[in-house]
Amino acid sequence: MPYHLLIDGALVDSADVIDVIDPTTAQPFAQSPRASAAQADAAILAAKRAQPAWEALGYEGRRPYLERFAEAITANLDSIAATLTRERGGPIADCRFEVSRARDAIAHFATQSLVDRVLLETPGQRIIEQRYAQGVLVAIMPWNRPMTLLSFKLGPALITGNTVIAKPAPTTPLSTLLLGQLAADIFPAGVFQTLVDANDLGPLLTSHPDVAHVSFTGSTPTGKKVLVSAADTLKRFTLELGGNDAAIVLDDADIAKVADRIFAAAFINAGQVCFATKRVYAPRRHAADLAAALAERAAAAVLGDGMNPSTTMGPLQNRMQFDKVLDVIASARAQGGRFLTGGDATGQGYFIRPAIVTGLPEQARLVQEEQFGPVLPVLAYEHVDEAVAAANASDFGLGGTIWGSDTDRAMAVASRIQTGTIWVNQHMALPLDVPFGGAKQSGIGLQNGLPGMEDVTQLRILNAILAE
Repeated sequence: MPYHLLIDGALVDSADVIDVIDPTTAQPFAQSPRASAAQADAAILAAKRAQPAWEALGYEGRRPYLERFAEAITANLDSIAATLTRERGGPIADCRFEVSRARDAIAHFATQSLVDRVLLETPGQRIIEQRYAQGVLVAIMPWNRPMTLLSFKLGPALITGNTVIAKPAPTTPLSTLLLGQLAADIFPAGVFQTLVDANDLGPLLTSHPDVAHVSFTGSTPTGKKVLVSAADTLKRFTLELGGNDAAIVLDDADIAKVADRIFAAAFINAGQVCFATKRVYAPRRHAADLAAALAERAAAAVLGDGMNPSTTMGPLQNRMQFDKVLDVIASARAQGGRFLTGGDATGQGYFIRPAIVTGLPEQARLVQEEQFGPVLPVLAYEHVDEAVAAANASDFGLGGTIWGSDTDRAMAVASRIQTGTIWVNQHMALPLDVPFGGAKQSGIGLQNGLPGMEDVTQLRILNAILAE
């Protein structure tokens, strides 16, 4: 089927195209239009032109548009999920979940609003906190979770009166373009637009004086470039960046029970999730048993085409990430890592068999860097203070998990971890009404919840002396 950009309310072609690769086969399966710089400028102009009228509708006026959009996603959920499976490579059940999660986020934020708050009321003075839209927001998504990560930006931005330009990763553009094709029949021209590039339009979008806010999800090095690009015009920005999330298993944990959950937390989307568990710390007397249990689950994973219902794990999404993970695996072998299972490419597509690694020193690349792939180190500790110190000795601070039978004790340990989110006896619980964001070099700003809506609005303090 043909795919189109959405610019100023019209579905348009472009002078150039890019191949979209199916990571299951490493072969092209579709083409996407590639936006030009002139089309990007046109989209910014349209978004700026549309924004005042969109904001003037108020929450009640904007709400029906988001509700119709959520309904349209529901009606087309299967076709969007199938496209996502082809371009992202994940199992179809997981891709259906991702699209439904995006739909749920749009529907949720359609019901939300930010109201004026009286800070001071006296006989002679009234001070009110108000929030208004910032203007044009550029949403830049990565390739690992294009639907959910867009929805976490799109819902709050649109309901608060901003207009949005979505720029998906060039390796996973099609599902976002499908959303644009649905939006063309719903939103006023310029309110929501889609652009696809070959990683060349980012500087134009992030530095443009008519863009008020850049919401970026991706790697920390690229996030730093976005920050530099936005600095000249003092744009507002939200950065959700990399993570090296630690799982700490306490000595009272039931290894048989937590092994399933830790495996799921580490190998969700073949490990290609910013919040995925990237390293595990276990008491020395339990570490071997836990590693063996994780290896058993890794060996049982079924790699294959995401459209096959029996597939439980997909490939790496793109060649660059595939090569990077293989390089990290090679370094782990060179640094003395013992692979209990996996760690090898299958020879077809971008598949790597999931690996459990023991015996690595703390300074190993696989421990210190974000692997973003299906390979997990298990490290032993003598005292929980060592595990806490190791978890915190990182430039990253996105998330993490604590596993133990004594919930109060586990929560006390969790309260010592320097991250934006920390879970106890669960993973990836991200309620739409609860904010999340990163500490340290894992990001700036918040998404979801009312704080996520505040992040894309401007605070205004109205301070009035009352007439006598």
